[in-house]
Order: sequence, then C-alpha cells, then structure tokens
Amino acid sequence: MPLHEAILRTTERIRQRSATSRGAYLERLDSYVRREPGLDRLGCANIAHSVAGLPGNDKLRIVVERGPHLGIVTAYNDMLSAHEPLQHYPRVIKEEARRQGATAQVAGGVPAMCDGITQGAAGMDLSLFSRDVIAMATAVALSHDVFDAALMLGVCDKIVPGLLIGALHFGHLPTVFVPAGPMPSGLSNSAKAQVREQAAQGLVGRDELLQAEMAAYHAPGTCTFYGTANSNQMLLEAMGLHVPGTAFVNPGQELRLELTREAVRTALGGAEWRCPPIGRLVDERAIVNAMVALLATGGSTNHLIHWVAVARSAGIAIDWEDFSELSAVVPLLARVYPNGSADVNDFQAAGGPGYVIRELLDAGLMHEDVLTVRAGGIREYTQVPSGGEGVGLHWQPVGSSGDDSVLRPAAEPFSPTGGLKVLTGNLGRSVIKVSAVPPGNHVIEAPARVFDSQAALLAAFHSGELDGDMVCVVRWQGPQANGMPELHKLTPPLAVLQGKGHRVALVTDGRMSGASGKVPAAIHLVPEALAGGPLARVRDGDRIRLDAVAGTLEVLVSAEEWLAREPAMLPAAQAEDSSHGLGRELFAGFRRNALGAEEGACTWL
Repeated sequence: MPLHEAILRTTERIRQRSATSRGAYLERLDSYVRREPGLDRLGCANIAHSVAGLPGNDKLRIVVERGPHLGIVTAYNDMLSAHEPLQHYPRVIKEEARRQGATAQVAGGVPAMCDGITQGAAGMDLSLFSRDVIAMATAVALSHDVFDAALMLGVCDKIVPGLLIGALHFGHLPTVFVPAGPMPSGLSNSAKAQVREQAAQGLVGRDELLQAEMAAYHAPGTCTFYGTANSNQMLLEAMGLHVPGTAFVNPGQELRLELTREAVRTALGGAEWRCPPIGRLVDERAIVNAMVALLATGGSTNHLIHWVAVARSAGIAIDWEDFSELSAVVPLLARVYPNGSADVNDFQAAGGPGYVIRELLDAGLMHEDVLTVRAGGIREYTQVPSGGEGVGLHWQPVGSSGDDSVLRPAAEPFSPTGGLKVLTGNLGRSVIKVSAVPPGNHVIEAPARVFDSQAALLAAFHSGELDGDMVCVVRWQGPQANGMPELHKLTPPLAVLQGKGHRVALVTDGRMSGASGKVPAAIHLVPEALAGGPLARVRDGDRIRLDAVAGTLEVLVSAEEWLAREPAMLPAAQAEDSSHGLGRELFAGFRRNALGAEEGACTWL
C-alpha cells in the first residue's frame, strides 16, 4: 500500500526543518568514517594501554590480525530488575566475538536508576537528568576511539534514550542495542492498582500493600506494564536497532542468549552485508517510524520528551505538532496495561512488535525504505524468532493476532486515532495520554485546586480535604524548577476520587509515569511555571476546561483579569529543599540550562 499522505507530509516537513542541522551532522559523520583505522591513527603507547588488560589471543587479533573490535557500553546494575540479567552479557558477547574472529571490550558503564524505587522520593528529581548523564557517560566510554562497532546494553526509562543519544554522537559507528526482556507475569497490573487504591483509602495496611507490590515486581526483567521501559523496546524495534523480535523475550531463556549472540554477529556483519553507521540509519524516516509505533501502541508520554532529544542528536528537529498530526491518522492497535488489562508478556504472545510493525507497514503508516541493522530491512521486524544454541535461530512470519483483545489489525483498531494528544490554550501547551482514559472523561471542566508540590496534594487527600469535582494543578515541577520528576504517586488518590464519581483531572508542568492510566492528565505543560508559564497565575477556584476531543486546555478567566494577575513565585523553602540533598546540588547546572519539555528538556545545548 502507498505511504499515507500524512506520513509523507510530516516526514517532509521534518526533513525541510532539519535540512541544515542534519546536513552538518552527516558531514561530520562522514569525516569520521573516512579516517584511517584506529590502530593506524593511534600511537604505540595508546595501543598498548588499550589492550593491556586483554588475554594474549585477543591482543593478537587486534594488533597483528587487525580483527574487528567491538565496544560494549553497559548499564548493568542489580538495583534494576530489568538490568540484572545484563551482568553476564559481556562474557557471552566476548565469547561470540572470538568465534567470529573478532574481539570485544567493555568500553564503559553508565548509571541506571530505577524510577520505581525513587517514585515520590527526592531521588526522582535526578531521574530525567540522568538521561543526559547516561548520554555523556556513553560518550566517555566510546571516546577511547578504538572500536569498529558498538553494542548498547540497557532497557529502562532514561537508559535507552541516554544510550541512543550518546551513540548518535558517535554516529559513524555501527551500533546494535541489546535488551534483557521482561520478567515473567506475577500479580496482574490491574490487581496491583486496585490494592494501591485501597491503600490510599486506608482499606488495607502496609503489609498487604507490600505483599501485592512484591508479587507484581518479583523477578529479574523489565516490569510488565507498558510504560517507558517497554515503550523503549517497541521503538527500537520500529527503528531497526535491535535484532528482530528480541524486545520481549524473557530473561534466562536459551532464545534470549542466542539473540544476544546474534547481536554480535549483526554488529560485525559479513562479506555481503555491513551494518550501517547508526547516524545514517537514524534519519527522518526512522524517527517517524518510532513516533508512529509509539502512537499505535499507546506508549509512554515520556517519549514526547525523549525522542525529541534523540532526534536532535542526529541533527533532526521534531516537535509536538508532528506527534499530533501523526496521532490523527495512526490507529490504536494495542491494549496493554495501563491501556488494557494485558501485560507485555500477553502482548508478546499475541504477536508483539512484529505484528504491530507488519500492520503499520501494510497500512502505509510506516516507511519501509529505511536502513536497519539487518540486511532485510524493516520487513525483517515482522517476524518472530525461535531457536537457541546448537539449533540456531529461525524467524517466521508473525501471522494473525493471537488475542484480539490485546492486538487488532489496522483495519479493525481499538481506536481510529493514536493514544496521545497535544493540548493548547491560554495555559500553554501540554500532552495527554488518552488511550487509557475512558471516553466519558476526555472532557473535564471543574474548579482548580492549586498545589505547589506532589506532597501537598497527597497531604490534602489524606486529610480528607479533596472532595467533589476538581482540576488539580501541581506546579513548579518543570525541568528548571526541580528536574521534572514523575508524579505517579498521584495516580491512586486521583483514581479514588474518580471512582467516587467525581470529575477529576490533573494539570502540571511535571511528568507522569509511562504507566499512568485512567485519570485525564495534561502534563509536560510549557512554558513551565518557573520560566514564566501561565500555570503560575492559576488560583484556587478558577474554572479549567481540559478538552482532549478538541485538543484544548483553558482557564476560564477573562483575558483582562488574566493578564492583570501577578504570577505566584516558587516558595523559597521549596526551592531550597529541591536543590539540596541526595546529590541534587550537583545538578544545579542541569536545572539552569535545561530546555523546555517540547525541546526535549536537553541540558547540553
């Protein structure tokens, strides 16, 4: 089927907007590709240092045989269940590289923090900025400049965007991303959410809540809801940066290990195929493919920040209008929690990324003429792998949906439009994830309750102050104010109010978790309150109308009164508290330099 007109139009607009920056990026990339091999560029002492810690045979392959040399950048730690399986990946990679006549070294490690651990705590103020720290750490790792290709080991929320941003600043290197897969299903996400709501009402105690949480998060692997971490994996498949079908294979399976070995073979290429430099592969079409895949699956709102930053790293400029135009024509094909009751293991069993990509390609909603890390292009990503050590890998076409309550064809979608929308009005610009919000709650008009922090809203809820229809405004949560933390702790109390029949919504310049669900939330509001945004003018009792159907967000105050109001100021005690303790002092420069959410909240520009 020919490519949809809206896909063509959006891609062309991005291409024209990015012509100068993308041209400069590719010129720099090509200058690095044309250089002499690393051993010919480096001095003898440099070479000796680079191989000093390697076994003798590996030294021979590098120095004498001039075999290919892979750099491994790993986000391993065992704080994150999703990253615990990565502990043994370097050994597997090195063994496979030797079998292929090559070598591999761990070039460096990058930090990886778990939003599940820091949610609602002071450490969450570092979460968004950790993405750029990871990008910088990736650059430090690859700055040794001795590698012929790279493997990126990482899965979770800020880690994959950070690794990708860093890798694109070394765009001359062929680069393959290597995930670890989701944990097996435990307590269902919907049952977990129910216990959280009961705990918010005091109906169950801490022991019952802890038991439920530990039954949901119970093993190595990614959390099983379709939040930012699992959206990362969907987008990497849609961009052709994985071995096809590798995203949602559980840890510990022989297939998982063999796919990791295949990542080595893919990065090395062969006589008939060479993996392209990642900076060539990630072009305007690949970015649009990722955006489409995000919308078609109701993925994380965080990617309306992260993928703007990713694109910028390849010299490509995208904005929320691009997402909005694509969302109007991209159907919703998946129902995975919080957009449904299924988890990512159910999603994989029903057909997974391969099914989604095939449906989008066949409907003319994804670019097929794109480079990927594989010779067969993006069509290879419509297949499902099987096999293991000793029997090799085999891919088969994905077939029809294994469960039409989880995945549907493009001709019969859950919704004719995508799961994310942009809202505009006199409060600024924001985004809302509508795929998980019941249609009856797509329009909320109610008086404002204004809070200066997440903690203040929670305190008001627990004291019984919150009752009736309301739009909860939580301000001073943008990148410059406190690092733009996720406010996922607000989901249970707001859901409780909604469950009592109240018309409730959230408006904030902060973020919500990629797992946020049924409460309508206008988030990422720009400009943020600290940067002079209109949110600083809102007062208790102002009527606010959030209309996800029309795409508007308005405070219903006369223009004359609105302009005459003095904006509120960030409380001095709150400013002091959010900039000190638990390392937050070290991020003062990040807060000072951060761009707005629609510009990717980048701190390095």
